[in-house]
Amino acid sequence: MKIVSWNVNGIRAAVKKNFINEVMKSKADIYCVQETKAQDDQVHEALADLKGYHIYCHSAVKKGYSGVGIFSKVEAKKVIRGIGIEEHDQEGRVISVEFEAFIMVNVYVPNSGSGMKRLDYRSTWDIAFGDYLKKLRKKKPVIVTGDFNVAHTPIDLARPKPNYNKTSGYTQVEIDGLDYIHKAGFVDAFRTLYPNEVKYTFWSVMFGARAKNVGWRIDYFLVDKRIKDQIKDSSIDNDIMGSDHCPLNLVINLD
Repeated sequence: MKIVSWNVNGIRAAVKKNFINEVMKSKADIYCVQETKAQDDQVHEALADLKGYHIYCHSAVKKGYSGVGIFSKVEAKKVIRGIGIEEHDQEGRVISVEFEAFIMVNVYVPNSGSGMKRLDYRSTWDIAFGDYLKKLRKKKPVIVTGDFNVAHTPIDLARPKPNYNKTSGYTQVEIDGLDYIHKAGFVDAFRTLYPNEVKYTFWSVMFGARAKNVGWRIDYFLVDKRIKDQIKDSSIDNDIMGSDHCPLNLVINLD
């Protein structure tokens, strides 16, 4: 099974930049997107030409903000929108789709924001999300993907020292939050296979960061540790343009 994840930075903008062709070319069984910046009906309208996939999405109450979607070739047994906490769910950040062998969770974790104004909220969000994943795992194995808005270790960003505890996305509070999610029973698929490889998934749109490869790895596939031995590959397509993030892939045997 191949699963792809991509923060598209606006689904309607992405469709104008060849997104549907990228999905079809990927031959993904499941395709997850973050930051759709659209209401559910607008997502379906934008993807009217995407054939062969069931489309599941969860949008924010605030229009043009956040939003996640899962497109699957196999119809879901169950779809859960949010994590069951109204304060968090109104931002449209989590969608979970249950299949026969596992549960797919797609997440767009809150950004702590400029000046780290939302850092306190972010810390409570990480714990709530980790606890939600613990509950899901009681039913069957879980695979989580999405934009986690944090570089986990120094190898995951180009300039760790000047950014540590000074820039949103690389504070100890955020790192601890991702640790909490890991401890809920997950491994980082890419790092499991490639512990020392330097690759990024996000680049600032300023200062020519992408051309210089001054980036961050803040998008992940976290795989339930009970099925970690079934991971076949995990890769990052940093040559695919169209967003300030790039797609990442997971190949896993779930037979």
